[in-house]
Amino acid sequence: MALGRKKVNLMSVKVVVREGESLDDAVRRWKRNVNKSGILLETRKRECFYPTSLKRKMKSEMARRKKW
Repeated sequence: MALGRKKVNLMSVKVVVREGESLDDAVRRWKRNVNKSGILLETRKRECFYPTSLKRKMKSEMARRKKW
């Protein structure tokens, strides 16, 4: 019997580097888009163990997202 692995469909965030834009600025925009899309939150939710500090951070961040 083969080991079944779950397929994880993560959203991809693409950033096109604008003309005259530095690479640091493009990376900064990419990081901001990743945080807004919730990719990191989704991957952290799939972990097995959550430290209490991470639970508090996630709870406050979700409350902040719902506020918008």
